[in-house]
Amino acid sequence: MSTKNPLFRIQFISNGERYELFVREVSQGSMFGFVEIGDFVWDSHTSLVLDPSHEKLKSEFADVTRTYIPMHSVLRIDEVKKQGSSKISQLSDKVMAFPSPIYTPKNTPK
Repeated sequence: MSTKNPLFRIQFISNGERYELFVREVSQGSMFGFVEIGDFVWDSHTSLVLDPSHEKLKSEFADVTRTYIPMHSVLRIDEVKKQGSSKISQLSDKVMAFPSPIYTPKNTPK
């Protein structure tokens, strides 16, 4: 898909919540191990019903032009044709934060 102004949906984990944002810019970033995103795209609500998680995202990223997300926190990046709704949702119990400790000491009986 080669468009002049691509649109990306990025999903990542932060503070035990799953974030889903729509942005126009995604790159590897100048800091090693981070994905750089910028040019946030927000819904312009035309109805009276507002999504509280969408409004929370808008206020959290209100003065942010670009942000850096650790690579291990990124779940998925998709180039999409049309914009959906940005949201924050709770993680289920089956999702585990990565990386987990590789070495866990065993309890040895004395």
